[in-house]
Amino acid sequence: MSTSEKPASGTRALRGASVLIVLQVVSRAITFVANQLLLRFLTAQLLGVSTQLEVYYLSVIFFARESLRVAIQRQDSSSLSEGKSDGDKTDGTQNKSAQAVVNLGYISLALGIPLALFFGWLYRNSLSAATLASAPNLILSLYIYGLAAVLELASEPAFVVMQTRLQFGTRATAESIATFLRCAVTLGSAVWGANRDLGVLPFALGQLSYGIGLLAVYGWHGAGLARAEGFSLLPCRLTTSDPPPTTKKTEAAQKGTPSFILAYFYRPTLQLASSMMAQSVVKHLLTQGDTFLVSILSTPTAQGVYALANNYGGLLARLVFQPIEESSRSYFSRVLAPSSSSSSTTPTNEKERERVKEASAALTSLLKFYMLLSLAITALGPPASAPLLSLIAGPRWAGSGAATCLAAYMWYIPLLAINGVAEAFVASVATEGEVHAQSVWMAAFSVVFATAGYVFLRVLEWGAVGLVVANGINMACRIVWCWVFIRGYFRRMGEGDEFEVLRVMPTPTAMLAGAVASQLARGLVGLGEGVAAGGAGEAVVALAKIAGVALPFAMVVAASERSFLYSAIQGIRGRQQASA
Repeated sequence: MSTSEKPASGTRALRGASVLIVLQVVSRAITFVANQLLLRFLTAQLLGVSTQLEVYYLSVIFFARESLRVAIQRQDSSSLSEGKSDGDKTDGTQNKSAQAVVNLGYISLALGIPLALFFGWLYRNSLSAATLASAPNLILSLYIYGLAAVLELASEPAFVVMQTRLQFGTRATAESIATFLRCAVTLGSAVWGANRDLGVLPFALGQLSYGIGLLAVYGWHGAGLARAEGFSLLPCRLTTSDPPPTTKKTEAAQKGTPSFILAYFYRPTLQLASSMMAQSVVKHLLTQGDTFLVSILSTPTAQGVYALANNYGGLLARLVFQPIEESSRSYFSRVLAPSSSSSSTTPTNEKERERVKEASAALTSLLKFYMLLSLAITALGPPASAPLLSLIAGPRWAGSGAATCLAAYMWYIPLLAINGVAEAFVASVATEGEVHAQSVWMAAFSVVFATAGYVFLRVLEWGAVGLVVANGINMACRIVWCWVFIRGYFRRMGEGDEFEVLRVMPTPTAMLAGAVASQLARGLVGLGEGVAAGGAGEAVVALAKIAGVALPFAMVVAASERSFLYSAIQGIRGRQQASA
């Protein structure tokens, strides 16, 4: 691997994060507007049922492709060619590498079809007669969601090969078009069927259009890339007598084991994906466990209230945190990939030490940024929740308990953000043994989550707020595990003393400013459903008061953190100049 490849990968990953953030802002803005209009046609019960269908859809997608996607990214960083950007690889190796990735993409589709049938059967048999009676077209919508999942997985072969090329522009185009189609179809069918009692069918039709949009765009761009680089988007045999697509012999090759299973699938990537599968199952249960738990312990109406708070509360996470998490995973996988001349778990030369130091500094800066953003969210978010919800969703929703739930969710967002980037780092550097250990711990955390959920939902009867608290406990456990792992990793790499908790915490002045701003905002606006019951005019006045508190708060934080902010700005400028 050339010495210039790592900085180039970091710059491309940084650009990719920017593209993905812009994509998320645009697509979520479209979705946000459409959702505001949809809320006028929905009841809390229908929103709760649509959330269950979305979990079914996401479960099929997640189990079919998540571990394979991560494995391809990891394998690509250490073994597979990155395409024509590598001058030390022949065209034949490049084409073989791309074809190997395409072949692996079809595994997701092969897994998705039986998963869609199996999860659909489970969900169908879990429905009560009351739910079926209150949600028209539910079974038809379930079938359509399953078809939409399969169509999205059909685009996976083209997606993964372009992801290894860091072609984020294609992804931005595909997801933007698909999101627009989903919003247009969902909203259009909901408006058309306002007096026709369509139930959750508009959501299903919208999701189907999303899958069609992704498949069309990825198929078009993938076909162009295949023609340019000389590989096929269809699965093709890769003879086992050929060397694997790597610059060094793998352990399997040294033992005489064929590098490709059935002459199609690259063995090291499949082995890594299979080792990550158990962790993916537990991770998904923890990620979507809130919906599973609330569906068991509460009514569809309560599920709708939580879904509304989750949609608004998680908006920042989906806009900013998720694309940063995805790009940081790619970045750390490339920067911390072992060199072809060494398989040691400790740095063996000065260049590797510099890469470890760079990764430590990048992770510290990212976590510090998250902590500062979290300070603002927890200080001003809870008092702003009720008037904001009243303004965008209407007093009917604001008075349903969603305002209190959204205020509690503001304390959960920082945990969600920090855990996302921490687990992205772990996924980038963990060995197979460490991945298995993480899976065991996550299984233990799932028990903690279920216990906390039962206590807060069934015993204390906190409703959706109790679910937020249970999620927070679970996320805190995962963060502690990741922090211990990261500290151990950098200590092993010689950077343990540089990675300390105090280095990512805001200054005492900033934290004091946050506490004062929170109390001022609560004193000016109040907190709870009483604030939400006012009209749009009162909501605007309340938000203006909070903005008046936010301005001096931001100035104090900027002044107290000026050293960090200056270093961050200089670092961004340096990367931009290096890539110019």
